[in-house]
Amino acid sequence: MGMLGGVEADLAAKFEALFPHLDERQRRLAMGAEARSLGHGGIRAVARAAGVREGTVSRGVAELESGVAPLDRVRRKGGAASGRWISIPGCGLPCWPSSSRT
Repeated sequence: MGMLGGVEADLAAKFEALFPHLDERQRRLAMGAEARSLGHGGIRAVARAAGVREGTVSRGVAELESGVAPLDRVRRKGGAASGRWISIPGCGLPCWPSSSRT
């Protein structure tokens, strides 16, 4: 297992305590920061410890290195469902209008 095996166990414990309190972007950034601090092999070690794809950790590293100012939102614009929901009186649940279905 070597040195990274112990690091992965420590990271897994840290992520288990921290991740329930973070949104998905904050989790990516935290994983990216940990991967950068580990250097070579850090992305793979963090991905294993967090139980995510290496691409997710790489994306977190890229977001940190991009130098872009922090966003005020988690997802990009346009990621939510359209505002075409309607309410049926007495139902209490939103639903799609029948004319919008294809």
